[in-house]
Amino acid sequence: MIVLRTFAHETIEGMARHASVPVINALSDLEHPCQALADYFTLQERFGDLRKVCLAYVGDGNNVAHSLLLTCACLGSSIRIATPKGYEPNSKIVAEARKIAKQTGGKIELLTDPHTAVAGADAVYTDAWASMGQEEESKQRADIFPPYRVNPQLMAEAASHAAFMHCLPAHRGEEVTDEVMDSDHSVIFEQAENRLHVQKAILYLLLGGAVRLPVRSAHA
Repeated sequence: MIVLRTFAHETIEGMARHASVPVINALSDLEHPCQALADYFTLQERFGDLRKVCLAYVGDGNNVAHSLLLTCACLGSSIRIATPKGYEPNSKIVAEARKIAKQTGGKIELLTDPHTAVAGADAVYTDAWASMGQEEESKQRADIFPPYRVNPQLMAEAASHAAFMHCLPAHRGEEVTDEVMDSDHSVIFEQAENRLHVQKAILYLLLGGAVRLPVRSAHA
Protein backbone atom coordinates (compact mmCIF):
# COMPACT_ATOMS: atom_id res chain seq x y z
CA MET A 1 0.00 0.00 0.00
CA ILE A 2 0.94 3.66 -0.31
CA VAL A 3 0.69 6.21 2.50
CA LEU A 4 0.87 9.66 0.95
CA ARG A 5 1.26 13.00 2.72
CA THR A 6 1.27 15.90 0.30
CA PHE A 7 -0.18 19.32 -0.49
CA ALA A 8 -2.57 19.00 -3.44
CA HIS A 9 -5.46 16.58 -2.87
CA GLU A 10 -5.44 15.94 -6.62
CA THR A 11 -2.07 14.22 -6.18
CA ILE A 12 -3.65 11.65 -3.88
CA GLU A 13 -6.64 11.15 -6.16
CA GLY A 14 -4.33 10.66 -9.16
CA MET A 15 -2.20 8.19 -7.24
CA ALA A 16 -5.32 6.25 -6.19
CA ARG A 17 -6.60 6.09 -9.77
CA HIS A 18 -3.38 4.60 -11.10
CA ALA A 19 -2.17 2.52 -8.16
CA SER A 20 -2.94 -1.18 -7.88
CA VAL A 21 -2.76 -1.05 -4.07
CA PRO A 22 -4.66 0.99 -1.45
CA VAL A 23 -3.65 4.66 -1.15
CA ILE A 24 -4.04 6.29 2.27
CA ASN A 25 -4.32 10.06 2.63
CA ALA A 26 -1.91 10.90 5.46
CA LEU A 27 -2.66 14.61 4.85
CA SER A 28 -3.62 16.83 1.94
CA ASP A 29 -4.69 20.45 1.60
CA LEU A 30 -8.33 19.29 1.49
CA GLU A 31 -8.60 16.51 4.07
CA HIS A 32 -6.80 14.89 7.01
CA PRO A 33 -8.85 11.71 7.61
CA CYS A 34 -6.27 9.80 9.66
CA GLN A 35 -6.18 12.66 12.16
CA ALA A 36 -9.97 12.85 12.44
CA LEU A 37 -10.27 9.10 13.07
CA ALA A 38 -7.74 9.37 15.90
CA ASP A 39 -9.61 12.38 17.28
CA TYR A 40 -12.94 10.60 17.42
CA PHE A 41 -11.30 7.54 18.92
CA THR A 42 -10.00 9.87 21.64
CA LEU A 43 -13.50 11.23 22.18
CA GLN A 44 -14.92 7.71 22.36
CA GLU A 45 -12.34 6.73 24.98
CA ARG A 46 -13.26 9.75 27.07
CA PHE A 47 -17.04 9.96 26.64
CA GLY A 48 -18.28 6.65 25.26
CA ASP A 49 -21.28 6.96 22.93
CA LEU A 50 -20.25 9.44 20.23
CA ARG A 51 -23.87 10.03 19.26
CA LYS A 52 -24.19 11.94 22.52
CA VAL A 53 -21.04 14.02 22.05
CA CYS A 54 -20.93 17.59 20.75
CA LEU A 55 -17.58 18.78 19.40
CA ALA A 56 -16.95 22.50 18.89
CA TYR A 57 -14.23 23.45 16.39
CA VAL A 58 -13.13 27.09 16.29
CA GLY A 59 -10.67 28.64 13.86
CA ASP A 60 -9.84 28.04 10.22
CA GLY A 61 -12.13 25.89 8.07
CA ASN A 62 -9.18 23.82 6.90
CA ASN A 63 -8.40 20.19 6.06
CA VAL A 64 -8.76 19.10 9.69
CA ALA A 65 -12.17 20.78 9.94
CA HIS A 66 -13.23 19.03 6.73
CA SER A 67 -12.31 15.58 8.01
CA LEU A 68 -13.88 16.23 11.41
CA LEU A 69 -17.10 17.16 9.60
CA LEU A 70 -17.11 13.98 7.54
CA THR A 71 -16.14 11.70 10.41
CA CYS A 72 -18.73 13.27 12.69
CA ALA A 73 -21.40 12.75 10.04
CA CYS A 74 -20.44 9.10 9.51
CA LEU A 75 -20.65 8.45 13.25
CA GLY A 76 -23.97 10.24 13.79
CA SER A 77 -22.32 12.66 16.20
CA SER A 78 -22.70 16.45 16.55
CA ILE A 79 -20.29 19.19 15.54
CA ARG A 80 -20.32 22.98 15.55
CA ILE A 81 -17.74 24.78 13.45
CA ALA A 82 -17.11 28.49 13.99
CA THR A 83 -14.88 30.36 11.55
CA PRO A 84 -14.39 33.98 10.51
CA LYS A 85 -16.32 35.03 7.43
CA GLY A 86 -14.37 34.03 4.36
CA TYR A 87 -12.66 31.13 6.12
CA GLU A 88 -15.57 28.67 6.14
CA PRO A 89 -15.12 24.97 5.31
CA ASN A 90 -15.30 23.89 1.68
CA SER A 91 -18.94 23.97 0.56
CA LYS A 92 -18.71 20.61 -1.23
CA ILE A 93 -17.35 18.93 1.89
CA VAL A 94 -20.13 20.51 3.97
CA ALA A 95 -22.78 19.32 1.51
CA GLU A 96 -21.38 15.78 1.55
CA ALA A 97 -21.22 15.75 5.35
CA ARG A 98 -24.80 16.97 5.64
CA LYS A 99 -25.94 14.30 3.19
CA ILE A 100 -24.30 11.60 5.30
CA ALA A 101 -25.64 13.13 8.53
CA LYS A 102 -29.21 12.84 7.26
CA GLN A 103 -28.71 9.09 7.12
CA THR A 104 -26.90 8.70 10.44
CA GLY A 105 -28.67 11.28 12.59
CA GLY A 106 -25.61 13.48 12.86
CA LYS A 107 -25.91 17.21 13.49
CA ILE A 108 -23.80 19.85 11.76
CA GLU A 109 -23.82 23.57 12.53
CA LEU A 110 -21.72 26.23 10.79
CA LEU A 111 -21.29 29.46 12.75
CA THR A 112 -19.18 32.59 12.95
CA ASP A 113 -19.47 33.16 16.70
CA PRO A 114 -16.99 31.02 18.68
CA HIS A 115 -18.94 31.56 21.92
CA THR A 116 -22.11 30.10 20.42
CA ALA A 117 -20.13 27.15 19.09
CA VAL A 118 -18.44 26.37 22.40
CA ALA A 119 -21.47 26.86 24.68
CA GLY A 120 -22.07 23.57 26.52
CA ALA A 121 -19.85 21.55 24.16
CA ASP A 122 -18.21 18.32 25.32
CA ALA A 123 -14.95 19.12 23.55
CA VAL A 124 -13.32 22.21 22.07
CA TYR A 125 -10.95 21.79 19.12
CA THR A 126 -8.70 24.25 17.32
CA ASP A 127 -5.85 24.19 14.83
CA ALA A 128 -3.18 26.56 13.55
CA TRP A 129 -4.58 29.70 11.98
CA ALA A 130 -2.32 29.25 8.94
CA SER A 131 -1.76 25.71 7.67
CA MET A 132 1.27 24.42 5.80
CA GLY A 133 1.58 26.28 2.53
CA GLN A 134 -0.27 29.34 3.88
CA GLU A 135 2.68 30.93 5.65
CA GLU A 136 2.43 34.04 3.49
CA GLU A 137 -1.04 34.65 4.97
CA SER A 138 0.14 34.45 8.58
CA LYS A 139 0.21 38.21 9.23
CA GLN A 140 -3.22 38.79 7.71
CA ARG A 141 -4.72 35.89 9.62
CA ALA A 142 -3.11 37.08 12.85
CA ASP A 143 -5.27 40.21 12.59
CA ILE A 144 -8.50 38.26 11.92
CA PHE A 145 -8.41 35.19 14.14
CA PRO A 146 -7.76 36.43 17.74
CA PRO A 147 -11.51 36.22 18.65
CA TYR A 148 -11.20 32.46 17.96
CA ARG A 149 -8.26 31.94 20.34
CA VAL A 150 -9.05 29.20 22.85
CA ASN A 151 -8.30 30.69 26.26
CA PRO A 152 -9.61 29.87 29.75
CA GLN A 153 -12.53 32.27 29.29
CA LEU A 154 -13.70 30.54 26.12
CA MET A 155 -13.17 27.06 27.58
CA ALA A 156 -15.26 28.06 30.61
CA GLU A 157 -18.27 28.41 28.29
CA ALA A 158 -18.05 24.71 27.36
CA ALA A 159 -19.35 21.92 29.60
CA SER A 160 -17.47 21.53 32.89
CA HIS A 161 -16.15 18.15 31.70
CA ALA A 162 -15.10 19.48 28.26
CA ALA A 163 -11.88 18.28 26.68
CA PHE A 164 -9.49 20.52 24.77
CA MET A 165 -8.19 19.12 21.48
CA HIS A 166 -5.52 20.12 18.96
CA CYS A 167 -3.95 18.10 16.16
CA LEU A 168 -0.47 19.62 16.84
CA PRO A 169 1.91 21.22 16.36
CA ALA A 170 0.37 24.20 18.16
CA HIS A 171 1.40 27.83 18.25
CA ARG A 172 1.16 28.68 21.93
CA GLY A 173 -0.32 32.11 22.51
CA GLU A 174 -1.88 32.21 19.05
CA GLU A 175 -4.76 29.78 18.51
CA VAL A 176 -4.53 28.49 22.10
CA THR A 177 -3.05 29.75 25.37
CA ASP A 178 -0.63 27.92 27.63
CA GLU A 179 -3.26 27.73 30.38
CA VAL A 180 -5.54 25.64 28.16
CA MET A 181 -2.79 23.57 26.54
CA ASP A 182 -1.40 22.52 29.91
CA SER A 183 -4.71 22.16 31.77
CA ASP A 184 -6.37 18.99 33.01
CA HIS A 185 -8.91 19.45 30.19
CA SER A 186 -6.24 18.98 27.52
CA VAL A 187 -6.16 15.63 25.68
CA ILE A 188 -3.65 16.68 23.02
CA PHE A 189 -1.14 13.97 23.89
CA GLU A 190 -3.86 11.30 24.01
CA GLN A 191 -4.76 12.38 20.48
CA ALA A 192 -1.12 12.11 19.42
CA GLU A 193 -0.78 8.62 20.91
CA ASN A 194 -4.03 7.49 19.31
CA ARG A 195 -2.70 8.44 15.90
CA LEU A 196 -0.39 5.44 16.25
CA HIS A 197 -3.13 3.01 17.27
CA VAL A 198 -5.70 4.15 14.70
CA GLN A 199 -3.20 4.22 11.86
CA LYS A 200 -2.11 0.67 12.72
CA ALA A 201 -5.77 -0.34 12.60
CA ILE A 202 -6.21 1.29 9.17
CA LEU A 203 -3.18 -0.57 7.83
CA TYR A 204 -4.43 -3.85 9.32
CA LEU A 205 -7.91 -3.32 7.88
CA LEU A 206 -6.60 -2.62 4.38
CA LEU A 207 -4.32 -5.66 4.59
CA GLY A 208 -7.37 -7.83 5.13
CA GLY A 209 -7.76 -7.83 8.89
CA ALA A 210 -11.14 -7.78 10.62
CA VAL A 211 -11.27 -4.38 12.35
CA ARG A 212 -14.47 -2.54 13.21
CA LEU A 213 -13.27 0.95 12.29
CA PRO A 214 -15.30 3.75 10.62
CA VAL A 215 -13.04 4.35 7.60
CA ARG A 216 -14.68 6.45 4.87
CA SER A 217 -12.47 5.18 2.08
CA ALA A 218 -8.86 4.25 1.44
CA HIS A 219 -8.03 7.45 -0.46
CA ALA A 220 -10.55 9.93 0.97
